[in-house]
Amino acid sequence: MDLILKGGHLVDPQVGIDGVADIYVKDGKIAEVGKDLSVEGAEIIDCSGKIVTPGLVDAHVHLREPGFEHKEDIESGTRAAVKGGFTSVCAMPNTDPCIDDAVGVEYVKAVAEKKGHCKVEVSGACTHERQGETLSDMGDMFEHGVRMFTDDGAGIQKAGIMRLVMDYASQFDCVVSVHAQDDSLVGEGQVNEGKCSTRLGLSPWPAEGEEVEIERDISMCRLTGCPLHIQHITTARGLELVKRAKAEGLPVTCEVTPHHMFLNENDIDDTYPTSLKVNPPLRTEVDTKALIEGVKSGDVDIIVTDHAPHAAYEKDREFELAPFGMIGLETSLALINTNLVKTGEIDYSKLVSLMSVKPREILRAKAVKLEEGETADITVFDPDLKWTVGEGGFESRAENSGFLGCELVGRATEVLVDGNIVLKAGEVID
Repeated sequence: MDLILKGGHLVDPQVGIDGVADIYVKDGKIAEVGKDLSVEGAEIIDCSGKIVTPGLVDAHVHLREPGFEHKEDIESGTRAAVKGGFTSVCAMPNTDPCIDDAVGVEYVKAVAEKKGHCKVEVSGACTHERQGETLSDMGDMFEHGVRMFTDDGAGIQKAGIMRLVMDYASQFDCVVSVHAQDDSLVGEGQVNEGKCSTRLGLSPWPAEGEEVEIERDISMCRLTGCPLHIQHITTARGLELVKRAKAEGLPVTCEVTPHHMFLNENDIDDTYPTSLKVNPPLRTEVDTKALIEGVKSGDVDIIVTDHAPHAAYEKDREFELAPFGMIGLETSLALINTNLVKTGEIDYSKLVSLMSVKPREILRAKAVKLEEGETADITVFDPDLKWTVGEGGFESRAENSGFLGCELVGRATEVLVDGNIVLKAGEVID
């Protein structure tokens, strides 16, 4: 298929592009980038007034398949991804059965190949059944394409096991991605320890329950030399630990979610909104400001969603009984555009780095660039389109968004994966 994306504002810091141009796509590749391109018979998509970037990547997504398809599955999760402007996502392994061997990896890859609307990278568990006791089949999973290992949803409690995991992963130059949670401190915690837990009478989840394990895992990184990635960091002190590790020259990276930047513990009121029950919990205003500053300074490497869909009946329970997590694939780009770009905190070049370039680097995925010969994984979005979260529903099976009713600015209009249009005029193509 011949296609020309006409007159969009191209942004790609990898190749120094930040201006209006056309992109000619042919046979799944970018054939040419330039002004006033014309090819007989080519389909034309008018991108005037829109931002055109290398395809966005979400490196932390729960697609729930296999085992929890009542919450989400690979088909619906990848529909939500392309609706949100993503051309690739990384699926977490806390499924049932857990993705801790090559069979699980190949299952997800096969379903994604058949039913997926975007590319799906597969992460593998660090330990057998994510129990933190014995190593998973890491070498076999590596042979089947896994480049990130994580027990996401659970912190590895034993330092000795974490050392073994990182020693093993370092042989393959794979990254170990950690959910930093010291269970002996967190216990049955529900919300941030402090004013929120006191005001609502809910079990406290102290910041130290995250920070202690971040510090320990940085020590294991120092010991083993294995690349370490800190998931969904939430506290100012935790971010300072990462900053110091980077200054030391350690291979440490971290991610932050929109909900941990743009929501805080004060948003959890006496209606006990379970959509705001997330793990790690929403922290203080001081912490959210620190995370935003970390994004601006580069101490935060990537933005992810930690897209965590749940069925309505699961969230429609007492706060203590409801599961942790909220969806985020369809709102992430708009939240960053609304709260960071439009406010002048960052520019579109920085957005591309945070949501496209560096996620691929961390996932050890092939770079995608807006230049001739590159794979045509491309995101096009209207930076001025206003819309309200929840109006018209979601492509995800779930609706547990913490931003329901919020008016946002900016939304994906076209998404190309391997040159194929998977989102057109804001609608997912089946």
